[in-house]
Amino acid sequence: MVVSADDGNPLTQLTLDRLRQRTSVKWRLYPPDVLPLWVAEQDVPLAPPVAEALRRAVELGDTGYAYGTAYAEAVGGFAAQRWDWADFPVGRTTLVPDVMMGTVEVLRLVTGPGDAVVVTPPVYPPFYAFVSHADRQVIEAPLGTDLRLDPAALEEAFRRARAIGDRPAFLLCNPHNPTGVVHRPGELATVAELAARHGVRVVADEIHSPLALPGARFTPYLTVPGAANAFALVSASKAWNLAGLKAALAVAGPDAADDLARMPEEVSHGPSHVGVLAHTAAFRAGGQWLDRLLDGLDANRALLGPLLAEHLPTVSWRPPEGTYLAWLDCRNLGVPTEAGDGPGVASDLAGPARMFLDRARVALSSGHVFGAGGAGFVRLNFATSPAVLTEAVTRMGRAVPA
Repeated sequence: MVVSADDGNPLTQLTLDRLRQRTSVKWRLYPPDVLPLWVAEQDVPLAPPVAEALRRAVELGDTGYAYGTAYAEAVGGFAAQRWDWADFPVGRTTLVPDVMMGTVEVLRLVTGPGDAVVVTPPVYPPFYAFVSHADRQVIEAPLGTDLRLDPAALEEAFRRARAIGDRPAFLLCNPHNPTGVVHRPGELATVAELAARHGVRVVADEIHSPLALPGARFTPYLTVPGAANAFALVSASKAWNLAGLKAALAVAGPDAADDLARMPEEVSHGPSHVGVLAHTAAFRAGGQWLDRLLDGLDANRALLGPLLAEHLPTVSWRPPEGTYLAWLDCRNLGVPTEAGDGPGVASDLAGPARMFLDRARVALSSGHVFGAGGAGFVRLNFATSPAVLTEAVTRMGRAVPA
């Protein structure tokens, strides 16, 4: 199959043969006959400003240690332009290796061993693994049937977390992975009010924040009333496909500045200087490329609905408001949905995802690893070309048992 080139949409600029030359996990975990629509890598070339920053670093031999606040300043400029966050606190930021490592380090600041961390499943599987490996307990507050935050479930989970220890936290996914929900200002304000009432510290994973699709608007958690003692983690990783260039930013609310000051100095040694240069260029000069990407993702989102209706009519979904992830309900396919090793084991396949890999040669993320409510679902990454997306869903339709 050949993917046709396009002069505007980053998702149509690379052929499938070219993509298969990549050596990242997306393109090496499975055999070449598998179409990989699972892990959060995009089928795009680098944004030109990012490529230029990397070329210049190589030409200069600028591959030493990261320094300065250029990354935070670039995020601040982006936040002011895109999210109306005019007073982004450059002085209350610190470099961290990536969003999840930064999240763990922040949790070490505001919780203690054995304390509880609330998550809202179905949710990003590493939340479970990283929290557990940090010797904290996971408490689930499942999303509502509309896949949005459920205030009643959150309050009950906050009560349970508080009963376990004096320093509970809530790990918020904003926008939400895997559902693609972009939380509304009122929903986030409710989170802040509940957290204050129960003494819960909020840590917001906002790695998908630049990826609010047309029709939605991202709200930074730290801008809502009552979020002054919270933290956010941001990165260019997902929006500009820079996962292999490690760098992220931890941002503290005004009442969390003293906590951030206790971050061990060695944590800032983890980010790659070249990664910092790339992420800075993305936020500072990658907006035009991002806009073309968002248009391409919007078109793929619109394409996916008819494809599912034609080839997988018993599969239901709610079109995502953000990210490039589609959360597909496959429970009516007649495929056993028994789970594998449980939440957090992101490489484990079961149920529909296993069937689609074996019969359709399409790799998806298995829903059960996203925690409560995930069994029988799959997560599909539609950050690919329309041709690949069409071929994948067509194959999936042919694979469904008669």
